[in-house]
Amino acid sequence: MPLQGNLNSRVAAVSAPLMAAFGSPYEDQMTMNEREKRDMLAAVFDALPSLVFVVDQDVRIQEYNAAASNLIMAERNTVLKRRAGEILHCIHSSEVSAGCGRSPSCKDCVIRNSVTEAFRGNRVVRHRTRIELIRDGNKIEIYALVTASPFSFQERLHALLVIEDISEIAELYRLIPICSGCGKVRDDTKSWMQVEAYFKNNWDVDFSHGYCPDCFEIAMQKMDADEEAEQGAPADASNPRR
Repeated sequence: MPLQGNLNSRVAAVSAPLMAAFGSPYEDQMTMNEREKRDMLAAVFDALPSLVFVVDQDVRIQEYNAAASNLIMAERNTVLKRRAGEILHCIHSSEVSAGCGRSPSCKDCVIRNSVTEAFRGNRVVRHRTRIELIRDGNKIEIYALVTASPFSFQERLHALLVIEDISEIAELYRLIPICSGCGKVRDDTKSWMQVEAYFKNNWDVDFSHGYCPDCFEIAMQKMDADEEAEQGAPADASNPRR
């Protein structure tokens, strides 16, 4: 199935910045409406709050948005054509002289593997991961949702690489205080509530209830034991049914 036929919307979203990167043979022929549309798409690209990169199959950066630029804080000519791990200062990118993607640790890199998987399967790939970066000489960790979406532009294959920082959400999941006695959880206001109420209030998540296999077996055993106890119990004069 052709890439171009299915991914026109994704191409449109990044066509404006790519035209700036690669140039357009039709620049002189563009009408005012076409230029306005290009400028609008470029503005949308830069308005996206997540880090967005256009990369090739070796995860070399071809274009990036304003959010990525604010994080990178480097001259544009030092960013383009370089691998993402080197620009983002991944701790593994300097482990070997060949750089990003060449270290033994890189075989487990979710960013690189997501891009590779997207190209191979011609599909959108999304994974959560923990990324270790170097900032001001210190190692930091962020939890990220990585999305890679392949597309073709000017007969070249690219992937739209989106990195969303979900550290706050991940930290919330890791640090929810829960009572070991009653199972209630504590929210930010120090109030204790049932797990269902907590997720409903904070995430608008509804729960359905049932039994897992182990609890179902325990419930059945208890029910059988109760029935046997009732059948073997002596008649109670105060209970007219017995």
